[in-house]
Amino acid sequence: MQTYILLTKFSPDLCQKMKDQEVIGRTWFDQVREKCPSVKFIAHYALLGQFDFLDIYEAPDEETAAKVSLISQVNGAFQAQSLPAIQYKKFLKLVKEI
Repeated sequence: MQTYILLTKFSPDLCQKMKDQEVIGRTWFDQVREKCPSVKFIAHYALLGQFDFLDIYEAPDEETAAKVSLISQVNGAFQAQSLPAIQYKKFLKLVKEI
């Protein structure tokens, strides 16, 4: 499976409900599990910067990764980006091939 990085930024409305974050996060996670059962989450981090959260996950294809981003937006994310990630050793192998 392909590894993806999800960067999420909350909408201003959702920022005002920060004390409800545990429930909001659980709702989001449950929807991802229901709509994208093949997704495997590796890590979840809160960020101090341009984005509010970073998730590392595996998905079988880019369509599934797009669904994860869309579920985030439906649940109040102002911005959600899923980026494909390449393991560093694989990256070095690609560099040697060019």
